[in-house]
Amino acid sequence: MKITFYGHASLGIEIGGKHILVDPYISANAKAAHIDIATLKADYILVTHAHGDHILDVEAIAKRTNAVIVSNAEIAGYYGAKGFQSHPMNHGGSWNFDFGKLKYVNAIHSSSFPDGSYGGNPGGFVIEGEHKNVYISGDTALTMDMKLIPMRTKLDLAILPIGDNFTMDVEDAILASDFLDCDKILGYHYDTFGYIEIDHEESIRKFFDKGKDLMLLEIGDFIEL
Repeated sequence: MKITFYGHASLGIEIGGKHILVDPYISANAKAAHIDIATLKADYILVTHAHGDHILDVEAIAKRTNAVIVSNAEIAGYYGAKGFQSHPMNHGGSWNFDFGKLKYVNAIHSSSFPDGSYGGNPGGFVIEGEHKNVYISGDTALTMDMKLIPMRTKLDLAILPIGDNFTMDVEDAILASDFLDCDKILGYHYDTFGYIEIDHEESIRKFFDKGKDLMLLEIGDFIEL
């Protein structure tokens, strides 16, 4: 399993030859100017919620790649009505895709499209594929619901927001890693704009002091599990 960071909360995940994009917000992110969305492969696009900084490039990429957009019922329906392929899910539900098992889980945030239309309830995803399990939290506050995830799935990696203001901060993300029983964390949703800038060294140190590993990738870099 290969996971590439495309800035903000945007990810590329390659599992068994299938390409998954998560919350593609790339073309308007000045920090990701070296990433060309026209070159990105996508069999699936996972959308955690409807905010503009998570859906900006969904339509452009889906139109070019014919990717299946996977999200809550409202978001999937929104794109389905526009003629895109979509797969609706809702909280607690799972589906076996050709890349592995995907579960849609709770998040505490908000969700509306940039035009103000309803974007359903926000969520996150648990992916089980290639004998590796990853939790993508989406934008969320710290929530006790995270404790439910390791009751079903032993995680190899948790991807958590750490930018504060709109989501958890570093300290809450450390607590989240305790709830998730996962000490390997990939941070995201930080530094894109002024509200969510962080001190990288201090953030990594705080995780290290708790015996945990916080990874902060450069945009375009990847890890393999």
